[in-house]
Amino acid sequence: MLRNISYNTMKPTDSEMEILQLLWEHGPLTVRELNDKLNQQRRVGYTTSLKMMQIMTEKGLLTRDTALRSHIYAPALRSEDVQSNILDHVLKTVFMGDRSRLVMQALGNHKVTTEELSELKALIQKMEEK
Repeated sequence: MLRNISYNTMKPTDSEMEILQLLWEHGPLTVRELNDKLNQQRRVGYTTSLKMMQIMTEKGLLTRDTALRSHIYAPALRSEDVQSNILDHVLKTVFMGDRSRLVMQALGNHKVTTEELSELKALIQKMEEK
């Protein structure tokens, strides 16, 4: 079951985020399956992946199904909740609560596609209607 978190109580590291993203994308996996996917991106030893996943389970980031011989790991958190908590933390600590500065910084750092601009305009219009 997925649970809610706050940024102050749960701060996934970059390596933990990498594992969470693979599990969100592919669903529950064994250590071997996850390690194979990690190795498509960078070289990671099996025992390193196992230890990381054990630590993440202890921290409440993952759940472990022990019903089968090979344990199956799944994220204990929804990606949307993690994204929201990290963004809230950045908004408060880096941009001092100024949403427009955060958005302008995000848009100013990269070329924005026509599709992205359309999505942003639709979002703004939706927010104005509320």
